[in-house]
Amino acid sequence: MADLPLVLVVEDDFFLQADLELALAAAGFATDVAWSGEEALTLLMRTRHDALVTDVKLAGVLNGWEVAKRIREKDPSFPVVYVTAYEQEWQANGVPNSVLIPKPFTSAKVVAAVSSLLPTT
Repeated sequence: MADLPLVLVVEDDFFLQADLELALAAAGFATDVAWSGEEALTLLMRTRHDALVTDVKLAGVLNGWEVAKRIREKDPSFPVVYVTAYEQEWQANGVPNSVLIPKPFTSAKVVAAVSSLLPTT
């Protein structure tokens, strides 16, 4: 049996985080979760993930843009799905192999975005 793709969900809203985790699991993804950018970087350094779903505005020092920037220093094509209520920031921060989903959103939209960014096996 093949390993499931591992997606790191970084969201500081408990209900959104739980919804995304459940939706991704139902779609056949394994998930890790983090509450802050700092926690996300620790997990990304410790475990190989296949994609990142991150809120742009996070509690703590590191925001979602910074988390994605740091992981992409090691892997420029690392798949990232940004969820944000601050869509206007996308023009300055958007990068290839990523999707921006404005809030409010459905978890199905996030699952579809992750699926579109990961290679098919």
